Amino acid sequence: MSVLVQPLITEKLTRLQEEHQQYAFEVDRSATKPQIRRAIEEKYPDVKVARVNTMVMPSKPKGRYTKGGFVEGRSKVWKKAIITLKEGEIDFFAEI
Repeated sequence: MSVLVQPLITEKLTRLQEEHQQYAFEVDRSATKPQIRRAIEEKYPDVKVARVNTMVMPSKPKGRYTKGGFVEGRSKVWKKAIITLKEGEIDFFAEI
């Protein structure tokens, strides 16, 4: 199982990339900070990680109206990692 699930790209995270050299990834819930650091440096060999901050994003209630009535559910619980780089740069769009 891979530690890195997917990179996160939003307007706020794009601003963090430009101003502070910080990148966000969805990671495996059981991944530790040293495992995340190693996975980033292996996947992107030209970068050096300065700091790894993690947070577990809580489940949120979701619902929608259908022909059969209101359907309730919840979003999944997931873990986000904010990576601060010492040197180098990650280009997410070069992989496409």
